[in-house]
Amino acid sequence: MYEIRLTKRVERQFAKLVPEVQLRLQIAIDALDENPRPDGVKKLKGKDNQYRIRVGGLSDYLYD
Repeated sequence: MYEIRLTKRVERQFAKLVPEVQLRLQIAIDALDENPRPDGVKKLKGKDNQYRIRVGGLSDYLYD
């Protein structure tokens, strides 16, 4: 099991999203706890241990 930590900046941005989008993102974030490299994950070039995922039609979300 992995630990997911959000920065304060991300928490503020998350709080500004509409509830439907928050729910979709929360489900994706919770899934990273069990599988940090889900299908469709992309490693960022030139970065150590940083990846991006897409949640539905939303923009990319970065994590490490």
